Amino acid sequence: MILTSSAFENNGTIPSEFTCDGSNVSPPLSISNVPANAKSLALIMDDPDAPMGTFTHWIVWNIPINKTGFSKGEKIDFPQGKTSFGKTGYGGPCPPSGTHRYFFKMYALDIMLNLNGAVAREELEKAMADHVIENVELIGTYSRR
Repeated sequence: MILTSSAFENNGTIPSEFTCDGSNVSPPLSISNVPANAKSLALIMDDPDAPMGTFTHWIVWNIPINKTGFSKGEKIDFPQGKTSFGKTGYGGPCPPSGTHRYFFKMYALDIMLNLNGAVAREELEKAMADHVIENVELIGTYSRR
């Protein structure tokens, strides 16, 4: 499985448009080579460099396997979980200091998840635990102006 963005390369700098210093919209993402036996996809975006531990910026699940990507700022029609900002939906990079890494993690699952409401990352990870067929990461970096 491959996850890329036309906005930044793997390990490259995330443009400010997709951060709290810009429009704070989600970046475009492309998904390809999804395993044939997958039933759904899930996405987690987090920042492991946050001072208080991993900070979750975006959680989406039950993404159809024929979804080839997300356009910039796309309205998401799939279930979304609660971020560390305390809300659902995308919350862009906004590091307090220094350069942080942001991991966009895409998971191919062998089931559609039966989760209700805006669950947190930990609940999603628990539900996915024995159902991940393949996963891939796209990493972007950002530091405040």
